[in-house]
Amino acid sequence: FKNGQGSTLYGDNYKTHENGSLEMFMARKEDQGIYTCVATNILGKAEAQVRLEVKDPTRIVRGPEDQVVKRGTMPRLHCRVRHDPTLRLMVTWLKDDAPLYLGNRMKKEEDGLTIYGVTEKDQGDYTCVASTELDKDLAKAYLTVLAIPANRLRDLPKARPDQPRDLELTDLAERSVRLTWIPGDDNNSPITDYIVQFEEDRFQPGVWHDHSRYPGSVNSAVLSLSPYVNYQFRVIAVNDVGSSVPSAPSERYQTNGARPEINPTGVQGAGTQKNNMEITWTPLNATQAYGPNLRYIVRWRRRDPRGSWYNETVRGARHVVWNTPIFVPYEIKVQAENDFGRAPEPDTYIGYSGEDYPKAAPTDVRIRVLNSTAIALTWTRVHLDTIQGQLKEYRAYFWRDSSLLKNLWVSKKRQFVSFPGDRNRGIVSRLFPYSNYKLEMVVTNGRGDGPRSEMKEFPTPEGVPSAPRYLRIRQPNLEIINLEWDHPEHPNGIITGYTLQYTPCTLPCLPSAVNGSRMGRTVVENLSPNQTRFTLQRSDPISRYRFRLRARTQVGEGEILMEDSPALLDEEATGPPPTAVEETSPETTPETTPETSPTTSPTTSPTTTPTTTDTTTTTTTTTATTTTTSTAASTAASTSAAAERAPAATTRHELAANGSSIWDIRAMANSNWANITWSHNFSAGTDFVVKYITSNKTEKSIPVKAQGPSSVQLADLTPGMMYKLWVFPIWSHPSEHSYITFTTSSAYTKNQVDIATQGWFIGLMCAIALLVLILLIVCFIKRSRGGKYPVRDNKDEHLNPEDKNVEDGSFDYSDEDNKPLPNSQTSLDGTIKQQESDDSLVDYGEGGEGQFNEDGSFIGQYTVKKDKEETEGNESSEATSPVNAIYSLA
Repeated sequence: FKNGQGSTLYGDNYKTHENGSLEMFMARKEDQGIYTCVATNILGKAEAQVRLEVKDPTRIVRGPEDQVVKRGTMPRLHCRVRHDPTLRLMVTWLKDDAPLYLGNRMKKEEDGLTIYGVTEKDQGDYTCVASTELDKDLAKAYLTVLAIPANRLRDLPKARPDQPRDLELTDLAERSVRLTWIPGDDNNSPITDYIVQFEEDRFQPGVWHDHSRYPGSVNSAVLSLSPYVNYQFRVIAVNDVGSSVPSAPSERYQTNGARPEINPTGVQGAGTQKNNMEITWTPLNATQAYGPNLRYIVRWRRRDPRGSWYNETVRGARHVVWNTPIFVPYEIKVQAENDFGRAPEPDTYIGYSGEDYPKAAPTDVRIRVLNSTAIALTWTRVHLDTIQGQLKEYRAYFWRDSSLLKNLWVSKKRQFVSFPGDRNRGIVSRLFPYSNYKLEMVVTNGRGDGPRSEMKEFPTPEGVPSAPRYLRIRQPNLEIINLEWDHPEHPNGIITGYTLQYTPCTLPCLPSAVNGSRMGRTVVENLSPNQTRFTLQRSDPISRYRFRLRARTQVGEGEILMEDSPALLDEEATGPPPTAVEETSPETTPETTPETSPTTSPTTSPTTTPTTTDTTTTTTTTTATTTTTSTAASTAASTSAAAERAPAATTRHELAANGSSIWDIRAMANSNWANITWSHNFSAGTDFVVKYITSNKTEKSIPVKAQGPSSVQLADLTPGMMYKLWVFPIWSHPSEHSYITFTTSSAYTKNQVDIATQGWFIGLMCAIALLVLILLIVCFIKRSRGGKYPVRDNKDEHLNPEDKNVEDGSFDYSDEDNKPLPNSQTSLDGTIKQQESDDSLVDYGEGGEGQFNEDGSFIGQYTVKKDKEETEGNESSEATSPVNAIYSLA
């Protein structure tokens, strides 16, 4: 019998043996109880009772799994056990069928074993034994340890972990559940965290929310749950690289409903119109509803005087109360309710009905001028009963009506200044000087502005002017700079003049003398109010200038407009970064002729372009085919100007390993300094180093901070010295071939202009030389004509028509002694040429005399022979004589 029942136990699960024993084939929970055995015979009856308790079996629901791990990692062997809670559970671990010694590297936990810094000695069979006083269960796994050196472990590629898998829900309860998962591979980066997310399908189906976060050593957690939520979970693993793909969702688990435990928050009451009050709140979310048919009970009543409560049940998140007085306080309550009941009693909030516009305006508005841009206001406040709402602020509306300067257009846009709170004074600033203003005051509540006060007018005194509209700088040549500017946009008074300050500086003019920029003495010019142009005579062709211009009124000087003179042509950037790796241009100084670089790379071919003195020969030392082409100057004047601008200029291109590059490195040198500029596309915080070496191997380096411009000045250089220069980031090193060269000018040149290279001087010298040549030719002609004797006028009848000298009207003569006359011209080759005319004047005269004399006309005796034969030697002498050439020309 069982539990005192009188019926005999029969059925498929029971068997009674002949000796009276009772056998159960499978014990179940419902089989436990008190069993009575009754034995009878003719002599009597006997009975015995026994108590049977049926316990849950001990089972390992998740045992250890075979693993292959790397040395130094942290493997975890799982052993999660389910047993009867009335029995004491004991979990032990065996390694290779022997009890495991737990040292400081092993940690035995409730549901597993963790080994820290695993080594080859830890490899083997691991057995988890779960036992009670009634039964036991065991599970076994093999751990394999790979002996990979630690340095190789660092080199293994790391990635996000694989997604967890096999999610399981156990230990189901009203407000909790245990979630268990199997971790994925960590991909050479240990898992640091697990993120558990949930989704419910009533309020926001398909939207996942974070539930909780657990350390990477955990693979099971007890999750707290809310009533009336149909949960579904998933797990995300996180390591140093990133997050894994979410796991597959678990099965759903529905919790039972309950009444709400909290009420809505953020309860407010405010009017949207003058006769209503809108009550709003923040509704409960899906995990706060706790049951079906969530709704809200809204209650309200006037606070003063206290009246009866009104209530309304709504399902949304707002309720509007109509026909309320203007701006009166109300007490408000909002309580949550579902089909299981109401939430606890809610808190009371204070709200106000709608506002209306104020009925009164500030009075007795008074204005006191503080300066040219500010005034002080005072007024009489309005009575609180006329505000019809909550006082927010007083406002002063003002606008510029006109300027005290004639024919100056002004904007009449209305502006306002707010004075929050219940106050009666304030300051209005940022006004325009020398103008007429109008002003009105209002009071403002939550609905808007009240009526305007009486309009007030006031002028502002003169102030200092704004900056001139613009300042244009033009440099028609290297001797002068022309400035042109416009009057200030806001004169703020009567302009009495302009103040112009200019300061010479080297390199790009900086706010202070940094990075090699040197500022000279500042010159101040006071100009008339109608003057808008100024011409500056440059002190030298190299320096730039910083100009500061401002206008003046009787009050003082206005804002400064500052501009720097434009860079010289050689200093301008040459465009975007190059595509070539390197490009080097050895320089040529203005005093020398360009030469091709004596050495070139074996893998390149030099390209030479003949140019003027400021042009350089380009040698390309790169695998690309980039070539720099220089254009020759058209005149000597431009050549000289270029030489003055850049005594030595070089450029180069360099591409860094990360794709950033330095290009357009330029050196503009004087006798003892050089300005170095470059362009680059490195990051904004990159510092640079400028390194230069002289021809006698003296080396120096200058750091250039990232805050400054990409330029530096090298000082204390040696005149006439050649330098090699590198520019590179501070974290890099200069390449052996990526340098430029430049040569400082000789000491005597300084910044003086060489007059021998000026165009006007060269033209003047050419004109003088041409004039001297013409005068010499005229003198030669006069000399030669002065040595001939005109006989045609007196001896015409004696001339032989066959003589060709008759055609010229003169006769040649020669000295019999082959000696030149005093003051006569000798031949150009230094020898005295013998004249070849041997004709005698006797043959053409009246008498037989062989000679004749002319009183005072000739010195010596001249004989002209009739014979016209000429020797070959004399013909050659006549042909080569420069004097005869002059005769022919004459």
